[in-house]
Amino acid sequence: MPRTVRFTAPRTVDVVEVPAEALAPGTARVATLGSGISAGTELTAYRGTNPYLTSTWDPGRRLFTGSHPQRPSYPLVGWGYSEVGRVVEAVLALGALRGHRLPEGLDPVAGCFVRVGAIALNAVLAADAGVGETVAVVGQGVIGLLATCFAALGGARVVAVEGVAPRRERALALGAAVALEPGPGTAAAVRELTGGRGADAAVDLSGSYRALHEATRLVGADGRVVAAGFYQGEGAGLRLGEEFHHNRVEVLASQIGAVPARKRARWDVARLQETVVGLLAERRPDVTALVSHRFAVDDAAQAYRLLDAGAAQVLQVVLDFPAGGRA
Repeated sequence: MPRTVRFTAPRTVDVVEVPAEALAPGTARVATLGSGISAGTELTAYRGTNPYLTSTWDPGRRLFTGSHPQRPSYPLVGWGYSEVGRVVEAVLALGALRGHRLPEGLDPVAGCFVRVGAIALNAVLAADAGVGETVAVVGQGVIGLLATCFAALGGARVVAVEGVAPRRERALALGAAVALEPGPGTAAAVRELTGGRGADAAVDLSGSYRALHEATRLVGADGRVVAAGFYQGEGAGLRLGEEFHHNRVEVLASQIGAVPARKRARWDVARLQETVVGLLAERRPDVTALVSHRFAVDDAAQAYRLLDAGAAQVLQVVLDFPAGGRA
């Protein structure tokens, strides 16, 4: 019987069997091979900090409103979004697979990076920094490293900002021109690297308000900051009366639900994913090198504890499913 990972309470995980649903027209059955654990959205559900657990999202008004009895609650099922699998039974129109099909010869685990790669690419497109411009990428976790690679491929000079030394080394290997440790002198160092101007744009993928504040200090006058992390709680450490105010810094939110407004006539989420699949097929980058840990799905609780602890050596954690693991 298929199995799925479930959060039964904050920081409590089990793996349960679920009945296989009957196929209906327009649906497909997928045998999961692996699923990458998201260090952003998925961990907020694991930790119990996700806003959907305390407020209700009104999609019509696009507002979070007060509590509602039908909002998500524990046990939570189906919060992973970096799954790769094999279609084993289908009545699905081929058009619906757009952006989701991997080419022959690509390691299936690369499929765990398509969605996070689309998140990274979306943020880079929002930054709008190309040849001759400098973009700072703050936070060099998996999505930050992918953003560094994609920004460099687009011709920008990338300054990677990261507190973990091995991640700074990876950023350099993926195309960053410079990798800096965050601290009181980082903004001044970026000014020195850019002839006093500061970065043209900064992308924050840390999910930290203090890092977002630092990003507003890295850019110069009329610079752009793309806030692409999933920030939780109140904005402690974000000070808007300093560089943000005096340098007229533009702050844009980037979220995978839509592409930047100025590109929507030509781009959509499917095109983001198609682009990422093409780049991964060319090993730009070789994402298999970003997999730091793999666990059998039965050991999911251990995998989440490891990622939650934030150890320096952890990058992408992947859950491996046996053949025919989840429907």
